[in-house]
Amino acid sequence: MANDKQNIWIHLADTEAMPLNVERSDEATYREAEKLVNTLWERWMLRFSDNSSSHEVLARVAFQFARLYLETYQENKDVNDYLTEFEHQLDEIVVKI
Repeated sequence: MANDKQNIWIHLADTEAMPLNVERSDEATYREAEKLVNTLWERWMLRFSDNSSSHEVLARVAFQFARLYLETYQENKDVNDYLTEFEHQLDEIVVKI
């Protein structure tokens, strides 16, 4: 494989399409992210149609994904901290044997 990257276009909400240069192996991830953003945007456009512009709804979507990312990041950090402590305790037990 001489070129593992490819150009794709991502369409989010009603914004201009964005060109991206991505690893071929990552295209599905980008497409799924595009789908998730657009699905939530479409649902919220209906929900907030009376008092929000498309731009405001897209901002809400971005905020929601950022919040979910941070929650997941913290949960993963907590699990990693727990496993690190567990490994340390296990090492102490093994050394005593």
